[in-house]
Amino acid sequence: MRTELEELAARLREFASVRDWEQFHTPKNLAMALAGEVGELVAEFQWLTADESAGLSEEELARVRSELGDVTVYLVRLADRLGVDLVEAAHAKLDESDRRYHPDQYRGSARKAPPLPS
Repeated sequence: MRTELEELAARLREFASVRDWEQFHTPKNLAMALAGEVGELVAEFQWLTADESAGLSEEELARVRSELGDVTVYLVRLADRLGVDLVEAAHAKLDESDRRYHPDQYRGSARKAPPLPS
């Protein structure tokens, strides 16, 4: 049984294939496109207060949803081209953060933890 992310990756692969876009979907190009789309997402929140950003209007939320869709498309496509399992990578990152940010030491704190020893 395929996961929803695997199904999305397959759909994106097919979308690119029928348009002969694989030649453009290099990891470098996909990473650059992803960065551009993240910038467009960030622009939706620029100059908003914390409260405003948490209480978007329907119109603002629709724009954010569209940008999140763009970010997701490029992220999933990049991961697919590199053979990276995004869910596995996210779990690995969360495991690392769990080791770095002990709740007793970091509860309610935004300070950065030192790197884990090698």
